Amino acid sequence: MKQTVIDSKYWHGVVMILLILTLVSCFEDESLNEKEKEVDEPTSALDVYIDEHFTDEYNIAVRYKYVDNYVEPGQNVAPPKLEMVRPMLDFVDDYWIAPYLAVENGEDFFRRYVPAELIFLGGLIYNGDGTVTLGTADAGARITYTNVNGYDLSDPEWLKLQLQVTYHEFAHIIHQEFKLPSGFENISPEGYSSAGSWYNLTDEEALQRGFVSPYATSSVNEDFAEMVAFYVFDADFFANYIDQDTSCVTAQCELDNAGKKKILEKLTSIKDHYLKVTGIDLDELRAELQSRL
Repeated sequence: MKQTVIDSKYWHGVVMILLILTLVSCFEDESLNEKEKEVDEPTSALDVYIDEHFTDEYNIAVRYKYVDNYVEPGQNVAPPKLEMVRPMLDFVDDYWIAPYLAVENGEDFFRRYVPAELIFLGGLIYNGDGTVTLGTADAGARITYTNVNGYDLSDPEWLKLQLQVTYHEFAHIIHQEFKLPSGFENISPEGYSSAGSWYNLTDEEALQRGFVSPYATSSVNEDFAEMVAFYVFDADFFANYIDQDTSCVTAQCELDNAGKKKILEKLTSIKDHYLKVTGIDLDELRAELQSRL
């Protein structure tokens, strides 16, 4: 299972939280899990709403009850407060579904590849290594959101992390179905670390290697998914990862610029690939999402 993890070692801006996104989909030889949806009979007004707006419309089953069934043995989680479920559904609708439906070819792609299940957990999952699981996904068939009880669109860190889970996980569909862009793995081959060591890197070290986050260095597939997610949701993407500092006077600045050139090369490759295999212009998707934030 793929997990999105917050590691308290890294903070930047107001708050810096690292994500581990550990999916079955993160392995090169994996395939999408064409899991058949199990749909509960609606028993409340909320269930009827879910049935009509998500299950019937997009064939998505939304799980917010019996959440112990959707985590690893030994992990204790709580279901979300009922009053938080509808706002979280609105988040999914407004910041994920609507942007895809608004761009050319986005609706066809979304309806075909949307995961079978969305799982809502009330809080975070605390791990033995000191990290915290933000969200998980399972081979293209399920996305799990944690900290639903912390729902707060005015909190930029909460919003950023949920958007990252959403767009990172959905980006894995591309390399699962259509492979990576040709030559993508050769843009910064010396910069990759490993699944067990990426969290030892700082953000600046990752940038200088040509990556948007330390976690992106853990594998070429995670590099791809992080690139897509950061580009779409981060309003300051160009300032943070693309724009060159033309007044460099230090070696560190020159290394930053070199890393940014690699990120620009990756971005160009990814945008061309998306347009070729899905017909979706990532610039349009980014603009659509940014107009809603």
